[in-house]
Amino acid sequence: MITIIDYGMGNLRSVQKGFEKVGYTAQVTDDPRVVEKAERLVLPGVGAFRDCMDNLRDGGFIEPIHQFIATGRPFLGICLGFQVLLGESEEFGSHQGLGIFPGKVTRFAEDMQLDGETLKVPHMGWNRIQHRDIPLFKGVAQDSFVYFVHSYYVQPEDSTVVAATTDYGIEFCSAICRDNVMATQFHPEKSQQVGLTMLKNFGEL
Repeated sequence: MITIIDYGMGNLRSVQKGFEKVGYTAQVTDDPRVVEKAERLVLPGVGAFRDCMDNLRDGGFIEPIHQFIATGRPFLGICLGFQVLLGESEEFGSHQGLGIFPGKVTRFAEDMQLDGETLKVPHMGWNRIQHRDIPLFKGVAQDSFVYFVHSYYVQPEDSTVVAATTDYGIEFCSAICRDNVMATQFHPEKSQQVGLTMLKNFGEL
């Protein structure tokens, strides 16, 4: 069973349907007690960092997430659910994250250019990933296209946890992995067969 945290933000049904397409049962829950007993845990999210942390705190999820990760069970963060794993974000001021990975979340510069043209922020649509060999990316080719929607990107202090990078004016960290914790800036559930492969890999862990 895969458990998806419902804290009032994110495309929960899309993530749930993605897992169902690859043969896994996934439940959506807003109960921290269910999170504590989960076999595999997913933290999705779309929206603002501060609101996400406030909702996780108000919902009683902060400690259960930390406890779950400490047990070594598989954990997957997606988009905003990736960003809040970092120590802090500069989105609408300075805000503390879960602190699983030391580092910060920073906004893309407005003057980034590619081939002489200014790039739009948010970074939205299909882009490539270059990744290292981790279980989440088993069977995923280098330069595979995945789907992004974000204005901020993560900067982990420890470069060894970077699992994938993407170019958008700069080379930024688009996935992270350490032991049982994996997270992606892109949306696997919106990334067609490539993303479904990742969801299947997570379910097999």
